[in-house]
Amino acid sequence: MALSLVHTELVSMQGLRVDGRRPHELAVVRCKLGASSKPDGSVYLEQGCTKVLVAVYGPHQASKTKMLPNAVALNCKISIARFATAMRKSDPADERKVLENMSMNLKQALLATLKSELYPRSQIDVYVEVLQDDGNAFCASVNAACLALIDAGIPMREYVTACSASIAITDDQKQHLLVDVNKGEEAAGCAVLTVACLPDTGKIAVLDLTHRVHMDHFEKVLNTAIQGCKDIKIVLDKALRQYLAETWPH
Repeated sequence: MALSLVHTELVSMQGLRVDGRRPHELAVVRCKLGASSKPDGSVYLEQGCTKVLVAVYGPHQASKTKMLPNAVALNCKISIARFATAMRKSDPADERKVLENMSMNLKQALLATLKSELYPRSQIDVYVEVLQDDGNAFCASVNAACLALIDAGIPMREYVTACSASIAITDDQKQHLLVDVNKGEEAAGCAVLTVACLPDTGKIAVLDLTHRVHMDHFEKVLNTAIQGCKDIKIVLDKALRQYLAETWPH
């Protein structure tokens, strides 16, 4: 695979990224379970400056076209609000393809942990609205959808989380592994690897790479993304436990 590194000041001489984080630091994750009373499960999540709202409906009876005799039919759809980002100049057809691909990857990530065999001939709908996009919209969608399924009381084998990573070199020729890549870093041409995995078992559910990366660097970037998934799982688990303590106090 060809080398794809970025020679730019994504990391300052003081070791800080443009948004003030260290290369290995995640963006701050904030989330609210039970964000809406109408869906069966809902979560509002902020990952850095990216904000998403997820609603889960079901399980309910599936339509004849979607009915699976031995498993649940999972329907996932990701939408991006028109005001989600200051610049939206992409072709509508291209944008639709990107959203369809993100939705398919979200479905793949959730099916990796969902106990779908418990709900044959049923359907679960997961709707994600990206309210603000500063990069990592897919990762935020996976992380929020995982909590929304839990909020809906739908059994899962374990958490599924997502995180991105990249590698860049600065003008002084130092290499930096970046975790939780933001939109500015994406725009700079970083080769971004996005991973959705089950952090407890290490099973990878989704792996997506924007540019080719030399094999000498791929494993390091992959391990950085997986570690990010594990760190995000800790944050989500803490938020869930706090929510349960407030909702069902002893």
